[in-house]
Amino acid sequence: MSEEKQKIDVKGYWSEVLTLTCSLLAIWFAVSYGAGILFRDALDNLSIGGAPLGFWFAQSGSIFVFVILIVVYCRRMTKLEEKYGVEG
Repeated sequence: MSEEKQKIDVKGYWSEVLTLTCSLLAIWFAVSYGAGILFRDALDNLSIGGAPLGFWFAQSGSIFVFVILIVVYCRRMTKLEEKYGVEG
C-alpha cells in the first residue's frame, strides 16, 4: 500500500451501512412478528405443506427469511466495502 492512504467517506459509508441494517431488520421484524403473530389468523386461511401459513411463518418461515437476510447483508456489505475502499 502506498504511503498516501485513500480517503474514505466515513459519513457516507456509515449512512449506507445504517440504512442497510435498519431496512433488513425491518423486513425481519415484519416477517417474524407481523406474519408470525399479528397477521397469523389471516394467513392461516392459506396453507403450505399442509400447515397453516401463519403457523409456518411462526415456526419456520422467519428463520428461513433470517438466513436469507444474512446472505443479502453479506453481499451488500461486500459491495459497500468495495465502493468506499474499506478493507474488511
